[in-house]
Amino acid sequence: MSDPFESTLSALSESNRADVVAAWAAVETQSEPASEMSLRALRDVTLRAKLDELLAISGRTLVRVGSGRWTSGYRDHISAELVSEGGDQLTAIDRAVLVVVLIYSVAVPRSQGALTSDEWVSTHPTTPVDLKELNQLGKGAVQESLTRLHAAGLLRRVTTPKNLGVSGASYVPGPQFHRLTPAARARLQDELILAAGPETALADAIRLRRNHSQNSEGDQ
Repeated sequence: MSDPFESTLSALSESNRADVVAAWAAVETQSEPASEMSLRALRDVTLRAKLDELLAISGRTLVRVGSGRWTSGYRDHISAELVSEGGDQLTAIDRAVLVVVLIYSVAVPRSQGALTSDEWVSTHPTTPVDLKELNQLGKGAVQESLTRLHAAGLLRRVTTPKNLGVSGASYVPGPQFHRLTPAARARLQDELILAAGPETALADAIRLRRNHSQNSEGDQ
């Protein structure tokens, strides 16, 4: 490890250091969240704080996923910097396809009470029938986008329910959505509302809140 990592770990015993490094590797490299039951540095509050300190060196932070599971993601100010520097490489078609999946797999089930948490993962697939809304973009272009988003971990392919009687894969949000911080999840929810219902009262409230926040920051 580089010197910044070494200085962060130097005060730990050999055993604790090994536990923290193992947890760091798990949350940074595994596509799915790591369980507290399998990693002592995630169970132990003191070691977990040291792990978060280690992640902070590279602009990362621990993200709790449900109960007893953890992953890592970019700290909010780092995410903002990356986006401002052009770090968001999604094409317009990729954005459209992703929004449709998020609407059908997360927004609609949540509005119906089928999803109660603020997580952006779902067991409610967006089916080929739902994806027909994107036909105006060109079937080939949509399929290429689905492939790109799947490869990036933003979408996950699942089996289409047999009762629909249609062919083709269905999709749900992919494992990268586990890595969103609470603030990032809230921002994404706002963006989805603005995209899906820009003329709604809720969208007006979001714009009003954002304008108020920007004005408050400008007055400081």
